Amino acid sequence: MARTPGTGTGAAVDASGRRLRLGILLALALLVVLALRLVVIQGVDASGHASEAMKERLRSVSITPERGSILDSQGRVLAASVDRYDLVADQRLVKDYRKWNNETTSMEDVALEDSLQELSGILDVDAAELRERMVGDRPYKVVMKGITPEVKEKAMEIGIPGLLAEPVSERSYPNGSVAGSILGFLGGDGTPLEGLELSQDEHLSGTEGQRTYEIAADGVRIPNAEFSETPAVDGQDLRLTIDQDVQWFAQEAISRKTESYNADWGNITVMNAKTGEIVAMADSTTVDPSDPSATDSLFWRPTSLTQSYEPGSTGKISTFATALEKGGISPQDTWTVPNKQEFDGQVINDSMPHDTYDMTTAGIFTRSYNTGTVQVAQTVEDQVRYDYLKQLGVGDHIDIGLPGSNKGILVEPSQWDGRQRFTTMFGQGYTQTTLHLAQILQTVANGGVEKEAQLIDAYIDADGSENVLPEGEGTRIYSEETSEEMLRMMEGVVELGTAGPAQIPGYRVGGKTGTGEAAGVGGYNGYTTSFAGVAPLDDPQFVVAISVHRPQGDWKTWEVEDTAAEVLSYLLTKYNVPPSDQEPQNYDVFPEDPQKRPW
Repeated sequence: MARTPGTGTGAAVDASGRRLRLGILLALALLVVLALRLVVIQGVDASGHASEAMKERLRSVSITPERGSILDSQGRVLAASVDRYDLVADQRLVKDYRKWNNETTSMEDVALEDSLQELSGILDVDAAELRERMVGDRPYKVVMKGITPEVKEKAMEIGIPGLLAEPVSERSYPNGSVAGSILGFLGGDGTPLEGLELSQDEHLSGTEGQRTYEIAADGVRIPNAEFSETPAVDGQDLRLTIDQDVQWFAQEAISRKTESYNADWGNITVMNAKTGEIVAMADSTTVDPSDPSATDSLFWRPTSLTQSYEPGSTGKISTFATALEKGGISPQDTWTVPNKQEFDGQVINDSMPHDTYDMTTAGIFTRSYNTGTVQVAQTVEDQVRYDYLKQLGVGDHIDIGLPGSNKGILVEPSQWDGRQRFTTMFGQGYTQTTLHLAQILQTVANGGVEKEAQLIDAYIDADGSENVLPEGEGTRIYSEETSEEMLRMMEGVVELGTAGPAQIPGYRVGGKTGTGEAAGVGGYNGYTTSFAGVAPLDDPQFVVAISVHRPQGDWKTWEVEDTAAEVLSYLLTKYNVPPSDQEPQNYDVFPEDPQKRPW
């Protein structure tokens, strides 16, 4: 079929015209939409959109408070925080940037790779590894932890956008392992894990603050732009009752003694006899808070607080004091004391054979004879003895502000079997800690008034205000008369009995030795040897309790009272305690002379 000339060309022109008109209409519609949107942004909702833009430009960082220090009784630092910084990056902002050049007085382009190379030299980190930490799409990435203020200043001077330095506290323990088990330690992330660092974290940690500022598109803070800050509240300092010098001396002394007997552990607790303040609490092995993993976890906490044992003859302190208080007896009453004696079908033996003696109450205590002790203890009912042990704290936790307190084991008399009724009279059949032992002797040394054991003296605010913990009035357990009689009886132990090595020239010293069987798997398989001493007896100032667990060798050769005397001598000298102006006031061992007889 023949085509009509010009018909195809005209159709093409018409189609092209329609497309042009359609395109113009679409462009006009788009302009109208943009115009309306502009009206909404700048007029109808200008403040809302401005607020959104501001949120995009604002950055907030936490302000870390300074962790409080831990001080000894003289204000010397045992634990403190040093200024350190964590370098962190907002990877979304880390890129090439422009920086003001003071020499050319103009802005210049800076390549990120050049800056990373410079930063790697400052941080001593490979540039490629540093790039992995800083470049990406994460809003928060730790670049390096715990850098010094000097390194932080050099790093921030580079000016890399998105790189921030967050202040952190790094804990320092300037005396190493001195009081390490008391202080405790922090984890690598700053989390408190042990000791006072853990139990007192609420006081030490303080309250975080916050700083908010505006940044430009390149991630750099805009000078003179919006800025707000909520200051951090620094943590409180703790002032302890511990004297770091005495603590060090006691640690060295108990370490030597424990090592000499190849024992599992040993400890010493030193207490102010009048106030109950703990002057030292030392272990044979002590954790260094800066490197806790190097020490057996047993020693992460004070064994004086955590390890209980059957005290043996040091348990006779409460037995005799209770009998003097409630049994109607006196230190000079006379008793017939054989080497072996049967009580209600239970045979009680002394540790070594001896002749049958007529002895005073004080003499039985001096020589620590079990058969005589049972006779004395039977002057009071079992429930009375139990009640006094409970009043003295045995079977209860002693709260000194540290975790891990061991309350010991003391069951009620109704649960005692036929033999336990008697063994509890001479320190077997129940358990206590060395801290319990120290508290019992503190009660006797303080005229019968028990003062709660105290480790923390004061909380000190950041402005220096001191919140001193009030000294409690104390609880009367024994009369002054009973306490005075007990001190004279304990002087007899040192002068004429089992604790001769505890003597200190020029001072009246009292004490009590003890060796108790140590329970293990399947029964008793070792011993704990202990001593509790007090000086000077004419005006008691200090109590020392020492225990060594599972010493090796012949039990008859074990002596820990000499170590207690070392510590007491150091205390009396350090605190300028005047010598005693009296001769020993101990009672006679036997009602008739001679006083020196075979054991």
